[in-house]
Amino acid sequence: MYVCLCYGVTDRKIREAAENGISSMRQLGKELGVGRQCGRCACTAKEILRESRSPDYLALANMLAQPA
Repeated sequence: MYVCLCYGVTDRKIREAAENGISSMRQLGKELGVGRQCGRCACTAKEILRESRSPDYLALANMLAQPA
C-alpha cells in the first residue's frame, strides 16, 4: 500500500529500507523522502518502521528467506 503519496513510497519500500539498516524516521526521510512534504504519512511510516525492526518481524523474515 502507498504510505507516502507525495513521494510514492510504499510499505514494502519502508520495510526494505529497515532491512537495509534504516532505523529512524530521520534516516527514512533522507533516504526515501517520507515525511518531508506534507507529513501526513509520518505516523504510519513510523509504525511500519518500528514493526519492521521488531524481533518477531525479523525472525519471520529470516524464516521466509530460508530455502525450502
